[in-house]
Amino acid sequence: MQKLSQRLQQFFSSEPAGGILLLIATFLAITLANFSITADFYQQLLHTTMAFQFGEFRLQKPLLLWINDGLMAIFFLLIGLEVKKELFTGSLSNYKTALFPAIAALGGMIVPALFFYFATIATPELTKGWAIPMATDIAFALGIMALVGKNVPPALKIFLLALAIIDDLGAIIVIAIFYSSDLGTVALVGAALSIIVLFLLNRYKISSLTPYGVVGLILWVCVLKSGVHATLAGVIIGFAIPLKAKSGENLVHRLEHSLSPWVTFMILPLFAFANAGISFDGVNWQTLASPLPFAVLLGLFIGKPVGVFGLSYLSIKLKLTKLPEGVHFRHIFAVSLLCGIGFTMSMFLSGLAFEEEAHDLNILARIGILTASTLSAILGFITLKSVTTKK
Repeated sequence: MQKLSQRLQQFFSSEPAGGILLLIATFLAITLANFSITADFYQQLLHTTMAFQFGEFRLQKPLLLWINDGLMAIFFLLIGLEVKKELFTGSLSNYKTALFPAIAALGGMIVPALFFYFATIATPELTKGWAIPMATDIAFALGIMALVGKNVPPALKIFLLALAIIDDLGAIIVIAIFYSSDLGTVALVGAALSIIVLFLLNRYKISSLTPYGVVGLILWVCVLKSGVHATLAGVIIGFAIPLKAKSGENLVHRLEHSLSPWVTFMILPLFAFANAGISFDGVNWQTLASPLPFAVLLGLFIGKPVGVFGLSYLSIKLKLTKLPEGVHFRHIFAVSLLCGIGFTMSMFLSGLAFEEEAHDLNILARIGILTASTLSAILGFITLKSVTTKK
């Protein structure tokens, strides 16, 4: 029993652990969705209604939306904290060090979106999914990199992390601008007041995280009710947490340290379990070649590496940036392949682009995401392993 406990401790402290749990959750969801004896149970579980009531206020949603709107807000809170830390004290704090991953991320957002758009331009109802191939799944990409071993240059990991953070930030901006609708004025006013209170707490460097949590919860409810996507509340809360409180404690580091295991080992696997359960009944090569899965595949598997590597290479040749120490173009190419792992973020954007009224389109998009992410992970791993073991 003690040996088992030690092995579990070693596993959860290892870098690939988060990526492995994502894989397990994905395969479990796909298995449950594709066996007749478990398919109904899986769907009923996701659509089980859960309600919260306080006096006359009632919030009622199926489990799937509690995960996508609620738990994913905590994921975006962690992203907000990471972005803030990198902007003020990390690899993005100096424009010279930030410019290289920023340009790479820009290419990794624009080129895949263009590939997707032009692949679906003949079918207007599909073009609204153009943002699906924009973002990189940080957990999966870093998990695959960790599987390669200790030969990976430390600067390369920082490059991938910075790049993924920037294109996640891009995805957040896209969500705010393009995937928010039916705005409620009263709820928006409530959200605005909550934001003011959060930044007053920040201004006076309040040391306790409890006020941020209480006001943050109110903000999340207001944003949810306003029609703006609720996960944006997480990012705002993350930016409102002060780097240092009056006591001198680094609150961002403290909260990040507390949230990271929950996000890595519970929230992202739960999201994968709830969203990756695609039934392949009736799916064939013709389905995969249909416009939507093909456009997603084109955007993630081809557009991502073309955009990331292409703009990185161009920025170096134009002497706008320089390669990080110990990193070569072959490393950047391998990372550009890993950036094609869209997975959780792409599925999230797919759910926003093709909601209930376009459920079949959402399924087709997710088939493309799974295919592209799998191919990108395999090819990225093989390429990175090859370039890091060269003498």
